Amino acid sequence: MTRLTTCVDPEAVAERAAADIARYCRRVSAERELAHVALSGGSTPKRTYELLGARPAELAGVELWFADERCVPPDDEESNYRLVSESLLVPARVSPERVHRMQGELGPDQGARGYEQALREGIRPWEKELPVLDLIVLGVGPDGHVASLFPGSPTLDAGDAAVCLGVGDSPKPPPERITLSLAVLRAARRCLLLATGTSKADAIAAMLGEPSRHVPASLLRRERLTVIVDDAAAPPGRRP
Repeated sequence: MTRLTTCVDPEAVAERAAADIARYCRRVSAERELAHVALSGGSTPKRTYELLGARPAELAGVELWFADERCVPPDDEESNYRLVSESLLVPARVSPERVHRMQGELGPDQGARGYEQALREGIRPWEKELPVLDLIVLGVGPDGHVASLFPGSPTLDAGDAAVCLGVGDSPKPPPERITLSLAVLRAARRCLLLATGTSKADAIAAMLGEPSRHVPASLLRRERLTVIVDDAAAPPGRRP
């Protein structure tokens, strides 16, 4: 069962998410010394990262990965790495050795192959030969996409052994991207999905409905999924 929390506004969502991430990472790092967390870009996660960046001690036992990336240089305005760097990595003074970015500048195919290798070398144990992340932080698009897995895309059919995929025809610019596979998202011990604003309300409602390739977020493992939304993005019946 998906755990759904509604908050009064976007700031409350960010505060709740930052506290949730910090608490979960403390527990995982206490149990296994190291927590592996993948981050996404987007305006909603960004505020969460800013709040975490002001609490660097919370990230002491965390290795940071990425859920997806645009095929641009790391200093480009479109880069997810740049967003995370400015909002979290620099303020929290996270050691570069604990940050594993997707090399979007290599292009989708080479970048995906390189990141798969990094994940396989950096995360153990594996489950069914997949690297198992402890937590993946996700946003959701108005169309229901997560990471760079878009509605009806062939990437959704990559199979249970796929780890990291190149995307050459994203419906959102830029068209070339790198993304974790649906299999890796489903294998994660936990996913945290954040959404704010009325433009996300339909996507959240659809995500909580029947699983569908037309709503990639609906294909996440619901028993491992936590969703935090503001009142504007809440599904009918959960709005004030």
